[in-house]
Amino acid sequence: MEYNVRFTWDEEACVWVAESDDIPGLVLESGSIDALIERVRYAAPELLALNGKRQNHSLHFRLDRTERPYA
Repeated sequence: MEYNVRFTWDEEACVWVAESDDIPGLVLESGSIDALIERVRYAAPELLALNGKRQNHSLHFRLDRTERPYA
């Protein structure tokens, strides 16, 4: 089973935010995308277990970041 995780950049807070419609309760943030990926890798199995979902899984990460160009 593959679970999708979205990473979006919150420009105002200057952090990446991880959320997933597939993993109830998954909402994490970090200033570093690498650190956030690690946090998700540890949190996902725990949240899946709490929600009674299959734990034999893979995580699919999607990153979205929009910025204005320098003028």
